[in-house]
Amino acid sequence: MKLYRDKGIVLRTQKMGESSRIITLLTAQHGKVRAVAKGARRTKSRFGARLEPFSLVDAQFYRGKTLDTVTQVESVHAYGSEIAWDYDRYVAGTVMLETTEKIAWDEGEPDMQQYLLLHGALSALANNEHRPDLLVTAFLLRSLAHAGFELSTRECASCGQPGPHDSFSVPAGGTVCMGCRPPGSAAPSRETVTLLGSLIAGEWDGADDVPGATRSQARALAAGHAQWHLEHRIKSLSLV
Repeated sequence: MKLYRDKGIVLRTQKMGESSRIITLLTAQHGKVRAVAKGARRTKSRFGARLEPFSLVDAQFYRGKTLDTVTQVESVHAYGSEIAWDYDRYVAGTVMLETTEKIAWDEGEPDMQQYLLLHGALSALANNEHRPDLLVTAFLLRSLAHAGFELSTRECASCGQPGPHDSFSVPAGGTVCMGCRPPGSAAPSRETVTLLGSLIAGEWDGADDVPGATRSQARALAAGHAQWHLEHRIKSLSLV
């Protein structure tokens, strides 16, 4: 069928022509979708304001040869109105959207788990459930794990020897033992490695009370891990 309907989160918008936009969404049933919203930039557009980044929408699409077309859209939740007023939360959310767009490589391939990860992360961000920097770290780690690149924090990423280990290698995929430790490996604190493991597992007890230096170190390692495996620079990470 040419027409289909799905819920989706707007990841990015691009200008097209004088009045239209290309909208990139992560949808629940159809994965990443790029679609034209005709006339979306016009002042009197019937749905332009609903198709802003961070918006959760229920939309109808017409399937095209190259790009689909948005024909109807209803707002489900405008996360942007709750996130954009706070700089730290806005930047954290921007990292989540950019990361999701890079992880969802194939358009039209369903990825319900990534959709739920993004939806949950934006909801937690909007409701101020945890520190924004921790939410970014957790989102990067869990998204990469879902994509097949889980960070190793409890055993050696190279040989599997049980830890804890005091060295960390981004190319190797996490903590490494002394026998496998490549030159240039980092030496994070045990508290940082523990925090990384907790965030991967979704265990938040006490995470918000961790010292800032530990949170920063964890975020830097998670960012390095993400950039290495995605093979694309996540530009918004430089703003966190």
